[in-house]
Amino acid sequence: MTIRVLVADDQSLVRAGFVALLEAQEGIAVVGEAEDGEQAVRLALELAPDVVLMDIRMPQLDGLEATRRIVGDRTLAGVRVVVLTTFELDEYVFEAMRAGATGFLVKHTEPADLVRAVRVVADGEALLSPGVTRRLIAEFASRAKVGPANSSLDPLTDREREVMALVAEGLTNAEIGERLFMSPATARTHVSRILLKLDARDRTQLVVIAYESGLVRPGWQD
Repeated sequence: MTIRVLVADDQSLVRAGFVALLEAQEGIAVVGEAEDGEQAVRLALELAPDVVLMDIRMPQLDGLEATRRIVGDRTLAGVRVVVLTTFELDEYVFEAMRAGATGFLVKHTEPADLVRAVRVVADGEALLSPGVTRRLIAEFASRAKVGPANSSLDPLTDREREVMALVAEGLTNAEIGERLFMSPATARTHVSRILLKLDARDRTQLVVIAYESGLVRPGWQD
């Protein structure tokens, strides 16, 4: 099945580069291009792409608000937004995660990683730029507005809370399975149930919820 992509970036050369790269890949088709956030929202509604590559800094309407509008539209429930930024720890990335972006990539990402990102996100997984996942989440955690209790997690079983905490560490299903002595398929099932119970869009939102509910606290143990 062909993955349909909308590319939104106000720099024409950058946009053209992304388009040329993706169009050269088997199973990927660029169905639209946008040069600002308003156009990105309009084309998303018109074309309902599988994935939107969204530059976070654009005129008219920035990528953050465009992401919020796309994610908040029930008719676009299947659309995944990946935020593009020049800086790995751009302050807007944290807000984009809260707004519902599935992940983010820095613009100097290797071409192969960009293509992989589109495929991963289209498959329903969250995506954080390779090599900076834990640093990004740790930075996000330090800014998270931690709630006084875990009431938002009441629907979850103890096992599901364990799984969610590991999702918040940035672990894959295979890594979660290894840590908890279960198969990757079982880990994936747990994650799917958690998403359903918490009405979360994807794993990135689970990271946000995990920190803001107090399930996981800032700080890492390697």
